[in-house]
Amino acid sequence: MASDREQPLENAPLIARVWKSIFPGPVLPTSDRDRKWIVFNTLLLHLRPIRVPASTIRYTHTFGLGGMSLVLVLLLMGTGALLMFVYEPSSGGAHGSIAGLERDVLFGPLVRGVHYWCANLIVVVVTLHLLRVFLTGAFHAPRQFNWIVGLTLLACVLTSNFTGYLLPWDQRSYWAVTIVTGMVEYVPVVGGWLQRVIRAGPEIGTSTIINFYTIHTTLVPVLLISFMGLHFWRVRKAGGVVPPERPADRDGQRPQYVLFLPHLLMREVAVALALFAVVLVLAIVFPAPLGEGANPGMSPNPAKAPWYFMGFQELLLHFDPLFAVVVIPLIGIAALMFLPYLRYCDPLDGPWFLSDTGRRAAALALGVGVAITPIWVLLDEFVVDPGAWFPSVSPVLSYGVLPFVVFVGLAAGFSFVVRRRFGAGDSETVQALFILLLTVFVVFTLTGVWFRGTGMALTWPWNS
Repeated sequence: MASDREQPLENAPLIARVWKSIFPGPVLPTSDRDRKWIVFNTLLLHLRPIRVPASTIRYTHTFGLGGMSLVLVLLLMGTGALLMFVYEPSSGGAHGSIAGLERDVLFGPLVRGVHYWCANLIVVVVTLHLLRVFLTGAFHAPRQFNWIVGLTLLACVLTSNFTGYLLPWDQRSYWAVTIVTGMVEYVPVVGGWLQRVIRAGPEIGTSTIINFYTIHTTLVPVLLISFMGLHFWRVRKAGGVVPPERPADRDGQRPQYVLFLPHLLMREVAVALALFAVVLVLAIVFPAPLGEGANPGMSPNPAKAPWYFMGFQELLLHFDPLFAVVVIPLIGIAALMFLPYLRYCDPLDGPWFLSDTGRRAAALALGVGVAITPIWVLLDEFVVDPGAWFPSVSPVLSYGVLPFVVFVGLAAGFSFVVRRRFGAGDSETVQALFILLLTVFVVFTLTGVWFRGTGMALTWPWNS
């Protein structure tokens, strides 16, 4: 019988094949300890490929957004662990513990400032990373499921930010969470029950803080670490980042590869250090805000949701609550989840905006979104009032169905123009429509953050 050293590699035991794939020499592991070390070492080796296509490590292809997200998560976990030493999760002690941190703890304001800015930046960075993946077509096969994992990570980030927003227990955080949880009540049938579950009671208080604190410091970090590991593994299984050029553009030439060390690693380290420097500067120059302690009996005017939920609060001013809180968000979430599984006649991927046609259609979508959304806001604020025009009609129809149908009609007309005017294919049309809708939501968010004053009336930012 042939020994382990003599048998062909394809017929060798799994551990032997793993060992020979790493160390092609004749020596094989003989003890359980050696075998465990091989498995562990192999896992570390597979965190990054040995060689990567040279075109994929260009900064302008990914902008290092995935690595930035990881750095921000690590900074959040590190500073969050330090904040846990002084924080008291109760309505009577939460605000005082944060004030004491700011006043009495050495480098306390800096640690909290880093945590605050990382929490805000990670929403932007993860969203831009998701947008980069979409605009380069990197959600097509074999990466469909990883797109879902990315959406899950974005949901974890938003959950982490929302649960952490309440913890300072000042006026701003208390009433922002009150606004957001108040929106939940508009969900049909289960809205009131769901609101009580989120608040851990009929009102926001100590039970709410304990629940939010537990989710923020325990559940969300575990989910983030788990799904990040799955996300990285799926990227490796798919062959890494999508190259910026398509095979048809290479003229039959094989892509040039470079070693991960030093080429990619040095770029990742440089991006991480630059990001850390930016966060430190922001934390020093613009410290994390802390207002007066929460006062449930005195609401600020206006009371606004956190900025990353302001788009939905703005929707409430233009649509019936059923559409603003339930219908439109659910349609948006479903569309994002099924996006990779649609049938595309031309599943393009690689360069930014897919093609020259895609770039022109994307520019048109951005321009149309920036132009029509402020007009929509102004008309709805000062001119259009469907409820007055149709007083006998249900508000769900006049403020929900009617404007929603109008908007869907405009979006359909835009898609038709993109196909006829630019000759766009399926991928380019979906991309243009996505950019249009995203632009509308971003303008809604900016309007709510900067241009809503007392009573949520339109105003200039310097008059707020």
